Amino acid sequence: MNTNKITNLFTRYLQYFKTYNLAGIASCYHLPCTLNTPDKLTLVVNEQECHAALGEIFTQLKEAETSNIVARKASYQQIDETVFLVSIDWDFFDGNQQIFADFTALYHVLVVADELKIMNVISHELSNSLSLEHSFSISVTA
Repeated sequence: MNTNKITNLFTRYLQYFKTYNLAGIASCYHLPCTLNTPDKLTLVVNEQECHAALGEIFTQLKEAETSNIVARKASYQQIDETVFLVSIDWDFFDGNQQIFADFTALYHVLVVADELKIMNVISHELSNSLSLEHSFSISVTA
């Protein structure tokens, strides 16, 4: 059951990224939440800030002429009744089908009214990839 819920959340998440669906991707996040990259920490408190932060990411993806996004490895483990830890290794491909970004992301996912929402994401170099207790796969065609 948990694997299905995690898979569904991140399948929607990937689909929204691939289609640049700002409202859809924002719906995957709990507010407030934090977005962490190696050079920036963003606290997102409301929907306007969420759309602005995610819109920046969409702009970067469009400028890179992103042609595909692949979840290479995905796993999770349940921390308690309301929190999951999720690790996903991502590959981003440009218009020439070359990887222009690869990294691992660690997500803290919260159960809110029987729905899963991302409350924190931390991006790391791929060398920091984790393999957690349960593996799952994400596949979306654009």
